[in-house]
Amino acid sequence: MLENTLPQLEQLIEQLIEKNTSLKAEVKELNAQKVILTEENEMLQLEVLEEKQKNANGSLENLLSKLQSAQEVS
Repeated sequence: MLENTLPQLEQLIEQLIEKNTSLKAEVKELNAQKVILTEENEMLQLEVLEEKQKNANGSLENLLSKLQSAQEVS
């Protein structure tokens, strides 16, 4: 019985080591993807913020123009 158990145990340990190595590689790859996606997310958020600021500036300039026109009429 021991003759069968030891080789099976060795085989299982080898499989676990291979799986662990594979999982470590996958974690490394996922971390690299995470970095890329985080950078993309930050860029997109900045673009949205800039667009909102541009829209707000446009609205403020429009309101200022209307106020100036109203003052000139008065």
